[in-house]
Amino acid sequence: MDFVIGVLIVAVGLILSIALHEVGHLVPAKRFGVKVPQYMVGFGRTLWSRTVNGTEYGVKVLPLGGYVRMVGMYPPARAGAVRTRRDGRPTMVEEARSAALEEIEPGEEHRAFYRLSVPKKLVVMLGGPTMNLLISAVLLGAVVTGLGMGQYTATLGTVQQCLPSDPDATECAAGDPAAPGAQAGLRPGDEVVAWAGTPVDGWEDVTAAIAANGTGPAAVEVLRDGAPVTVSVTPVLTERPVLAEDGTVAVDAEGDEVTEMRPYVGIGPTFELVRQPVTAVPGLVWSTFTGTVEVVLTLPQRLVDVAQAAFGTEERDPSVVGLIGVGRFAGEIASLDGEGYGLAERSADMLSLLVSLNMALFVFNLVPLLPLDGGHIAGALWEGLRRQVARWRHAPDPGPVDTARLLPATYVVVALMLGMSVLLAYADIVRPVSLTG
Repeated sequence: MDFVIGVLIVAVGLILSIALHEVGHLVPAKRFGVKVPQYMVGFGRTLWSRTVNGTEYGVKVLPLGGYVRMVGMYPPARAGAVRTRRDGRPTMVEEARSAALEEIEPGEEHRAFYRLSVPKKLVVMLGGPTMNLLISAVLLGAVVTGLGMGQYTATLGTVQQCLPSDPDATECAAGDPAAPGAQAGLRPGDEVVAWAGTPVDGWEDVTAAIAANGTGPAAVEVLRDGAPVTVSVTPVLTERPVLAEDGTVAVDAEGDEVTEMRPYVGIGPTFELVRQPVTAVPGLVWSTFTGTVEVVLTLPQRLVDVAQAAFGTEERDPSVVGLIGVGRFAGEIASLDGEGYGLAERSADMLSLLVSLNMALFVFNLVPLLPLDGGHIAGALWEGLRRQVARWRHAPDPGPVDTARLLPATYVVVALMLGMSVLLAYADIVRPVSLTG
């Protein structure tokens, strides 16, 4: 039941994000006088609708997107430039052009989208993605300042009791020497305050102090049940794996784990939510943005990897999932149960999922291809450039860019997007990505 509730929570959050995205287009379009016959959330058959001030607001049966229908998205063809098929019927481009203009009543010609100035077109088309960016930033700010960011702390979560002679052993055997931390009297729940005279403020400080002090005796100050306690710890030199920048174990060219000799105590941290100051939010938004951009820029190769995993034996790339995968993440977050994973942690993870979704909507919609918002933005920028060049040359105004001529390429992009959605849905079913491994 918890799994289903989690899926529903993220589904509602995604629908609201889509609805607000379309509001980002709707409000400036109506403010600039564009005629907007429809504002719809979803596709397919209409479940509910109501017309207010000439705009039909509604919800459709498939909540997989939304749209704002603005009249006059394509300008009329120039005189003598109308093309027809061999049988005299209008081409696909001309049919689309006619459909875009057919709802313009006499005297409403000024309400067509193509008549907007370039800055106004940019405001309308950027409104949707910008709304997703704002949602992502606001949710991220609420998470890190209100609930906190998950991070390792200086409070001990585990204290290893021995140094097992068998590296694969999970329990201590007779004759195994005591681990330095346990031998010194450290306990789970102790909060490390200083190590060898060096004050510590987090787990990274603890590991750095251990490395700096080496294998010599170190006076370790901890808070135990609120009272200060000092113990003497003497680390031992053991072979430990080297971690890569992403936190995974580094491997060499042959695929073997890379290890090195390091001072070892046998203690582990707790993982807690730690509230961050508001000043940390812009940097976190930027890192979320750049990480998403990296995924989008490498999406073709990642999709190849997903296909190889879905139809072969390759490892699944966890950074690219479809709606089914997102739903699975939400369900797992809602149903996870364990010590230290309560309502705050569950809420933070669920909101973080919506942060990632909205940032993905922001970045993906800026790809300069029709029918994405980025395609219309690119068309408006090209129109502005052409008009500026014409002004420099004292030439006639070239008029609006005829994006209708890009319809064949648009249909190819739509087909590729549908193919991507089907591939991800299939991969999410046969080779799912799980948060719990």
